[in-house]
Formats: sequence, structure tokens, C-alpha cells
Amino acid sequence: MGELFDAQLFSTAVRQATPLILAALGGLMSERTGVINIGLEGKILMGAFAAALGTLLTGSPLVGLACAILVGLTLALLHAVATQELHTDHIVSGVAINLLALGLSTYLFRQVIVPREEAGQTSMVAMFGAVRLGGLENLPILNALLKDQSGLTVFALVLPFALWLMLRHTRWGLRGHAVGNDALKARTMGVPVKRVRYLGVLASGVFASIAGAFLVLASTGQFRENMSAGRGFIALAALIFGRWHPLGAAAAALGFGFFEALQMRLQGQPLFGVQLPTDLLLMLPYLLTIVAMMGLLGKMKPPSDLGN
Repeated sequence: MGELFDAQLFSTAVRQATPLILAALGGLMSERTGVINIGLEGKILMGAFAAALGTLLTGSPLVGLACAILVGLTLALLHAVATQELHTDHIVSGVAINLLALGLSTYLFRQVIVPREEAGQTSMVAMFGAVRLGGLENLPILNALLKDQSGLTVFALVLPFALWLMLRHTRWGLRGHAVGNDALKARTMGVPVKRVRYLGVLASGVFASIAGAFLVLASTGQFRENMSAGRGFIALAALIFGRWHPLGAAAAALGFGFFEALQMRLQGQPLFGVQLPTDLLLMLPYLLTIVAMMGLLGKMKPPSDLGN
């Protein structure tokens, strides 16, 4: 068992949890202001494609990241307009964004990237290098977890604490809490409800698209169809499991990331003398998501005005 649960496993868990943390916190920013956001999956997917395309065209991962954020903001703006101006059902709008992203990313991939590959050109892109830890290398635990990690992973680990402070101690954070729990009362007190919700939804687009960019610029180095692979929905489960709290959502995402890393480690390696089927191991993170959601039925306490 010591060979199974080693430092490399936990380092991989942090890496696998990075897009989940970012997407879950994106969902948090939207839902704390009262806007349901199940379109995280689509934003991750389009963010990944935009990051790949931008980096392919320019050779710069920073440009790719900027392209991903721009696409995430665009999709988030569509969701905000649909829910706040056109009063579309929040879930319907989120589903539409997911379907749009799935179809559009597949079409653009086959029109832009596949021809490059067929012509013998590479579809691999420049990636972010490992972050330099400096003096933190002397701390064994941090060095083991963050060695060879990208700056996006460090950003994802710091972000929950920054959002926790912002939501508790800033004017916008307190306004977001008020809007998410009782928009009518907040409006009568002079809070610009629509503006607060727009900002929350736009922030969700930024974080979810960075999660998509991570998949290309810090993990695989290329875009593939539907490479988000349900991460947006797992991030939503982490958000709910974490009770709409930034630290709770991040902790839940780390838990999901650990099981993702564990199933990768167990492939081809027996557990207690039993060789588990590969298909069962691939299902492990999703089974955990379902079990977690079932265990929380009736116990979830979302923002009171969520979806209204």
C-alpha cells in the first residue's frame, strides 16, 4: 500500500483537481449571486479549443490563455443575457450553452485542426512550464505536491482563499450574498441586482475557461473532441458537496481529483490482490459524483434565491 499512496499519487491528484477547482469556483461565483450555471462543461470545452487554436496560431500559451478567457466571457455573457434580460430558464440556458459548445468545438476541430494533422503538421502546442518554487522547495510537503506543476495549478490552489476573503470582506462579496439569498430585498436596499449577477456570471466564464485552457496548456498539449469529459458536471457536484463555499468546493474538487489519480494508478496494478477491470476504474470518479450527490439529497442548502 505504501507504493500505492506515495507523493507522486498526491501530486497527480492536485494536477487532476486543478480544472475541477477552477470550474467549481466559477460555478460558485455565478450561483452565489442567484444564477444557476450548468453550462460549465461547455465553457471548459470551448476554453480548451480556444487555448489550443490561439497557441497554434501564435506559438504563445499566454495568447492561448487570453483566447480561452475571451471565449469564456462570450459564453458567460450569452448566459447572463438569456437569464437576466430574456428571463430564460437558467437550466435551459445552461444546457443550450453545453450543446452549442459541443457542436461548435467539434465542427471547428474538424475544420481547422484535423486538416493540419492530415497535412502532416503537428497539433501539439507550446505549454506552460513548471513553476519555480523558490524557498518553498525546502518545505517537503509543498515541494512534493507542487514540484513540476504549472502556474495555473498554483493559481487554482490560491484562488479559493482569495475568493473566501473577497466574499466575506468586500462590498461586492456581501452584495453577492444578499442578491443570491433575496434579490427583491437587496433591490429595495439599493443593490444593483442585475449588475451583481452579470459580474458573477462573467467571473464564472473566466474561471471555467481557464480550466479548459489548463487541459491543453498544462496537461495534454493538444485539443481533442469532447476533452472536457464531464469535468463541468463533476465541478458542479464539488460545488454542491462543498455547500457553495469556496474552501469547501475546492476541498471536494481535490477529493474528486484524488480518485481520478487513484484510478489512473490502479490501471494494471492489483488492489489487495484483485485486478479491477479498467472500465470500472474509469467510472470511479463519476460513480463517486453520483454517490456524493445521493448522500446530500435533502441536505443541500443553496442560496435561497438561486434560479429566480
